Amino acid sequence: MRDDKFHEECGVFGVFGHKDAAALTALGLHALQHRGQEACGIVTTDGTTFFSKRALGLVDRTFSKRETIERLPGHLGIGHNRYATTGDTLLRNVQPLSADMDCGSFALAHNGNLTNAATLRTGLVKNGALFQSTTDTEVILHMMAAANDEAVEDRLIGALKQVKGAYSIVACTADRLIGARDPHGFRPLVLGRLGAAHILASESCALDIIGATYVRDIAPGEMVVIEEGRDLRSLRPFGENPAHFCIFEYIYFARPDSFMEGRSVYETRKKIGARLAQEAPCPAAEIVVPVPDSGVPAAIGYSEASGIAFELGIIRNHYVGRTFIEPSDNIRHLGVKMKHNANRAYIDGKKIVLIDDSIVRGTTSKKIVDMMRQAGAKEVHMRISSPPSKHSCFYGIDTPSSEELLAHTMAVEKIRAWIGADSLAYISMDGLYDAVGSRPPAGGAHPYCDACFTGRYPVALVDKEAASTARPTERKQVSP
Repeated sequence: MRDDKFHEECGVFGVFGHKDAAALTALGLHALQHRGQEACGIVTTDGTTFFSKRALGLVDRTFSKRETIERLPGHLGIGHNRYATTGDTLLRNVQPLSADMDCGSFALAHNGNLTNAATLRTGLVKNGALFQSTTDTEVILHMMAAANDEAVEDRLIGALKQVKGAYSIVACTADRLIGARDPHGFRPLVLGRLGAAHILASESCALDIIGATYVRDIAPGEMVVIEEGRDLRSLRPFGENPAHFCIFEYIYFARPDSFMEGRSVYETRKKIGARLAQEAPCPAAEIVVPVPDSGVPAAIGYSEASGIAFELGIIRNHYVGRTFIEPSDNIRHLGVKMKHNANRAYIDGKKIVLIDDSIVRGTTSKKIVDMMRQAGAKEVHMRISSPPSKHSCFYGIDTPSSEELLAHTMAVEKIRAWIGADSLAYISMDGLYDAVGSRPPAGGAHPYCDACFTGRYPVALVDKEAASTARPTERKQVSP
């Protein structure tokens, strides 16, 4: 079940200038829990000493006790929720990562994925670098440590100019908070204020939980430096580059109550659902049923545009943990019911439209369609609020290999037959862009990264290309 969804990347949070920095960071990470559930960590500083707590598991298991927060004093803090896209799920890989350099102590939290990290790592190791983790983020620290610049932000800029791929970063020294987005802005990062304090966060929902005010998005290729007694400094060290914000943030990853690029995620998902109703109507259907929770806003939009009643025909059990162990193999087929159950009173005897955000391997869709039929549905029509997912992501989303994606090897009609639906339709690429409100100009640069749908990768996949062209004996070294 867990492997039949695209998995969240990571969430980052930072605060400067508040006496309760650790508590605010813990709350911010709680709001960003959807972006990573494997591990979490916080680093704070009182201007002299760094304090840290990192652990595997959810935020509320690690940072809910007062004594834990009291061991993280200081007015400056950064935090991280992790879902592993590179590196194993081990404590040594949990962020923020920190290091003592000749320019002072430094801590770093990273959302995204570097596409040339393995190549850079090989060179660093040959020059004597000793890595303590297997995550790509540590490459940045080693490049900073090897630099000769006096200012820490210059070292960070120098390192970021050497990496390729996606990153939204929050970092800190003993006296400053730093935020940065990659030149194409793949991953989100927003700036907020809480009184005199500055806040950085992956999503605006993390500002809401602490009562902070949204100021603006950090721009693609921008670095902000926040320190005592100075106005916020905005640096643009990477030149002008076309933006390629991940369009899947609007479809699935972001919390629906967040705003991104000035757009309400919830409203955007409703518009996607409305456009889907225009492109793939189902006039015979009697009710629209979302696959919870991610299918709900699109299903509302579909219902409003089509005039077909919206009903919660599937009820989600919110108390099933991601680490649940099934008791035996002979009841493995019951796994879908641990998370979803049919609301039979509204399904029995009905022709239904099921709305979901994506089909990955298809196993969950197949089980949910079967669940609807067992609950008495006359017809089950499936509508997907994204185009077919055909390609892997290399910019911070943990996706199966392309060969494991159902749409990579099957046409829509074959997928329909495999999952057992009466009909199946996806929103078109043009429809998705129209719903988001930014269709690319004819022949022009695409304003979003849509590589998972189109296979157009806007930044070179250096490590992947190196691995695919290496001789067999070399490939083992490139892909540990």
